[in-house]
Amino acid sequence: MSTEPMSIQAPAAVVDTEQSARAARRRGPSGVQGRVWWKHVLGVVALMWALFPIVFLISAALNPAGTLSSAELLPKSASLNNFQTLFNDESRPFATWFRNSLVIAFVGAFGQIFIGACAAYAFSRMRFRGRRGGLLSLLLLQMFPALLTFVALYLMFARIGDIVPAFGLDTVLGLSLVYLGGAMGANVWLLKGYFDTVPRELDEAAKVDGASHARIFFTMILRLTMPILVTTFMISFIGLFSEFLLASIFLRDVNSQTVGVGLWSMSKGNEANRLFGQFAAGALLCSIPVVALYLAVQKQIVGGLTTGSVK
Repeated sequence: MSTEPMSIQAPAAVVDTEQSARAARRRGPSGVQGRVWWKHVLGVVALMWALFPIVFLISAALNPAGTLSSAELLPKSASLNNFQTLFNDESRPFATWFRNSLVIAFVGAFGQIFIGACAAYAFSRMRFRGRRGGLLSLLLLQMFPALLTFVALYLMFARIGDIVPAFGLDTVLGLSLVYLGGAMGANVWLLKGYFDTVPRELDEAAKVDGASHARIFFTMILRLTMPILVTTFMISFIGLFSEFLLASIFLRDVNSQTVGVGLWSMSKGNEANRLFGQFAAGALLCSIPVVALYLAVQKQIVGGLTTGSVK
């Protein structure tokens, strides 16, 4: 009887895998890089295309010449003269414009979020006659451009200013009140989709303990839906901070204008070339609130955009 050990042959799949691994090691990463090199080139080109206006704006703001004809992508020298001139120009109060824009954006965004959240909670949690028709009507109203309402709004607030001057034309509060009309529509649909993801069992448990709809909404629903509230607030804030058309119609006095209307006045006429450095400095400063707010609520924005889209 033979006592020689029996040879065990490896399965064919294992042998093929080992051979493929050895072949890949011999080839090295050059094969993979050869297939994806054009993607890196495309990414670099897209990045340069996106960064070009930003770099040009920064260079124009730091260029001591401060004119459009002398603007360069890489200036030979840099200084803060344009920023100093921007804040010291009494005929163009940039600090006042900036403050007006922040007040209008914050007040309008908070008001839109509160009104939209109340309406979305009602459409999501309550069942009443006209609920479906109301949602469809809000969706239908979004198909009409807001430009159609500008004449009616102007005449309306011109009359309101005769009775209550604080809410008339050339007032920050009046323009903020106009912006509250944009609370319905897309915001309600976006908030309702997120509210629907909150289990209704939580509402029923709170009702058993004697909680009313108002208490459930303010103490429980708003906390659970904070990501979508922050996301909607961010979208509303950016839209109101950069809004130009309605602000240019309502705000005619130089001390009540927003930063968008004020900078636009610097870019027209014969002085556009001379004021280009100040214009670039002001435009660069306008990006600070949006970037700072985005970095502060970045996690909530990602959660609100992803969770609300899947039910």
